[in-house]
Amino acid sequence: MVCPQDVQGLVDLEGGKAGFTAKLDSFFTIKDLPKEVNGNASGFIGQYAHGNEPSHHVTYLYDYVGQPWKTQLYVSKVLRELYNNSFSGYSGNEDCGQMSSWYIFSAMGFYPVNPASGKYEIGSPVLKSATIHLANGKTFKMTAKNVSDQNFYIQSVKLNGKPYNKPYILHSDIEKGATLEFVMGDKPNKKWGQDLTGLND
Repeated sequence: MVCPQDVQGLVDLEGGKAGFTAKLDSFFTIKDLPKEVNGNASGFIGQYAHGNEPSHHVTYLYDYVGQPWKTQLYVSKVLRELYNNSFSGYSGNEDCGQMSSWYIFSAMGFYPVNPASGKYEIGSPVLKSATIHLANGKTFKMTAKNVSDQNFYIQSVKLNGKPYNKPYILHSDIEKGATLEFVMGDKPNKKWGQDLTGLND
């Protein structure tokens, strides 16, 4: 489950949105048979192994097929179950800072599936607020109202005070200085995140 540079191409290879969604659903739920488990992998959710860094983008791929609430479910599950503040707080090896980088991005509610694209796909924040002080002197702030272990589904989003229905934000939005506001709840809002305009460009 790779190919972050051409997610739409991967979706097409799997028969479109329905086929790709079915593949993702099975990927996160089917259990390996004992003889098929990779002894070097860890942090399993179905066949997804969070301890294997090259698959870190996969939790965000539901955004590309109009089912962002499933991205919210699995990102939240990883954040809350596969990280802790003990001496063994990671579910895998911290190669070049990737395990902590995934957490920091995802805790704020977004992650770069393809870092060269200039886009950050939206997941499920765990932080109530965070502020990034940019090198250009501007600030980017995110807030998450009502966020909790139970309230991990996005109900609505505002970018700079305006309703926002895209399952991603742009790097250029961050660079300009912006405020990203999440409202969270305990049930998925399947109407949010349906504007896929520009996601696969």
